Amino acid sequence: MRHYLDWLWAALAGAMLAVMLTINSGLAAFTTPITASWVVHGIGAVAAFILLRANLLLAGGRGGGGQGDAKPPLWSYLGGAPGAFAVALSSIAVNSELALAGGLSLLLVGQILFGLVSDRWGLFGTPLRVLNRFDFLAALCVIGGSALIIYSRGA
Repeated sequence: MRHYLDWLWAALAGAMLAVMLTINSGLAAFTTPITASWVVHGIGAVAAFILLRANLLLAGGRGGGGQGDAKPPLWSYLGGAPGAFAVALSSIAVNSELALAGGLSLLLVGQILFGLVSDRWGLFGTPLRVLNRFDFLAALCVIGGSALIIYSRGA
């Protein structure tokens, strides 16, 4: 059952990303991509604060983290900066000739390539893994599909 919930959460996250990019690009058309990114991240920060406070209240003030006194590594706090940068760039891409599909495909290519590099050299504490031909075939399929999306827009 847990496996199906993971699929549901992944589909919901993908749908939310598409909706967020559409709304953000509309806002960027009236202001600037940076302003639109600030608005989106501000609303996200308020929502995260509310959800964390609700979780704390439901857990009875215990925190509910379950990790004891373990502190996250320092680099984990940098997650917001690339996210804000990606939102600003996607706002620019959506309002350009690339549109939403091209912007999302470029983000996907970046994630695939970074995942391969991270797996190969064990970046950020990920397990070191030797890449095989299927990894490269999957990356090639994603890059090829993204290229088709981007270059077919001009036809």
